[in-house]
Amino acid sequence: MGKKSFLSGAAILGAAGLLVQVMGAIFRIPLANIIGEIGMGYFQTAYPVYIFLLVFSTNGAPAAISKMTSERIAVGRHDEAQRVFRLSFIVMLVFGAAASASVALLARQISVAVKSEGSYYSLLAIAPALLFVPIMSVFRGYFQGMQEMRPTALSQLVEQAVRVVAGLSLAAVLIGSSQEAASAGACMGASIGPVAGVVMLAAIYFRKKQEIHEKIGTAVSRRREARRHKGQREGTGTLLMTLAALTIPTTVGISILPIMNVVDMAICRVRLIGSGFGAEEAEGLYGLMSGFAAPIINIPMALALSIALSMIPAIAAAGSTDDKQFLNENVSMGLRTAMIVGTPCSFGLIVLAEPIMRLIYPAFREEAGGAASCLMILAAGVIFLCVAQTMAGILQGLGRPSLPVLALLAGLVAKTALTYWLTGIHALNINGATIGSTAGYAVICFTNVMFVKRVTGVRIDVGLHIFKPLISGIVMSLAVVAVYFAGNMLLSWNVSALPAICVGALVYVMMILKIKAILPHEIERLPKGKKLLSLLKRLHLA
Repeated sequence: MGKKSFLSGAAILGAAGLLVQVMGAIFRIPLANIIGEIGMGYFQTAYPVYIFLLVFSTNGAPAAISKMTSERIAVGRHDEAQRVFRLSFIVMLVFGAAASASVALLARQISVAVKSEGSYYSLLAIAPALLFVPIMSVFRGYFQGMQEMRPTALSQLVEQAVRVVAGLSLAAVLIGSSQEAASAGACMGASIGPVAGVVMLAAIYFRKKQEIHEKIGTAVSRRREARRHKGQREGTGTLLMTLAALTIPTTVGISILPIMNVVDMAICRVRLIGSGFGAEEAEGLYGLMSGFAAPIINIPMALALSIALSMIPAIAAAGSTDDKQFLNENVSMGLRTAMIVGTPCSFGLIVLAEPIMRLIYPAFREEAGGAASCLMILAAGVIFLCVAQTMAGILQGLGRPSLPVLALLAGLVAKTALTYWLTGIHALNINGATIGSTAGYAVICFTNVMFVKRVTGVRIDVGLHIFKPLISGIVMSLAVVAVYFAGNMLLSWNVSALPAICVGALVYVMMILKIKAILPHEIERLPKGKKLLSLLKRLHLA
């Protein structure tokens, strides 16, 4: 495996992640219009539990497997990389069966504990997914370890497409019975989608099997001839211990958003009821935040996660070969990429929060307007979330997965304390939870950056890494506001939001290129980068 920057892989995963989130929005928008805010409350009670358990097998395990795989491939040990794959497959199959059975058996207790008994059937419907997703995660981690991101991207797209079609179809059919049944139907889609994802990844693996086995045979022959690795074959117990030691803290450290969502699920309804809201009012307010506003934040979060997951094998490979210059280049570029991605998402959602909400949820205009304040506050934390996820990926690639866990714990303390206090204030109500989340993201972000600087000694160019993206974001925001209000004078509010978004994106990209926030040689590292750079030069943008 040659020296590779994370940028190409991040671009592939980022594009796939963006499409997946668009499909998710396509799913949630009609779903909210079908089952309403109460139904979304039931759905969002089951979904965070599912996501929290799922992160172990979709992010934590693939990240750990990719790190172990890339370290071994970097020094020519393809046979040991294959052993990592096989052992991981067995472990994750057992974990998936246990997780699926646990959620199914404890569904009633969970629904009662969070004061949402109507979510019982949704929890039952989502449990089978946990049997298939862990298997999918092993394939993804193995391919990512080879710095091949396309299999992961393709499986994500197939899984999400099947989930959207199945979930919406079942919700539409079952809404005639009840909101509880319709929510369960939507959740059932999440149990059908992973089956298609596993089939896709298995097909790719078997197509590449001959190539993989040829590399394994070459690695074994070289080792026998040179005796370079005599006595270095790792025992099964050692590999399993390494996998567990990486997977568990990596899962926790990269699970910022799901863990924050679980805190909200546990605290918000109880505190809202305690501050004077009725049970149904509390369910509705929770649905506004978790079902209407929070899913929009998932789009920049998916982009940030793609950067983090792409960095882990690149950083691990650089560490295995002791290439300090390449390591520092990737760390520096990772921070800048996180800022370049997070800034427009954050600023754009802040200035257009209400128009975006009303545009996305036309059947619930009043509720969408009420959720706009939640979106605005959550959007302020997007930059922190993007940088935090990226820095966590760097630390995990360096073999320091416990450090992001410490950062998460610090942020979790801030999040829990503020959410408990502020959500109990009647005037703030559900906005207290979003303030707590944004504060938690900021704590995690600054702590992870501090850890990365301490471990790597990398120098952060504040002007290049921080100020240039922020300046571009400010100029973009001014352009967005100008176009939006000008559009309101000529067009309706829901029509003027779209050209404002398009103009904002164009202005931001032009600013990033003009002030050299991203350099020509970095553009070349992107997929089709040479052609893109040639085009930008003809347009006098590079």
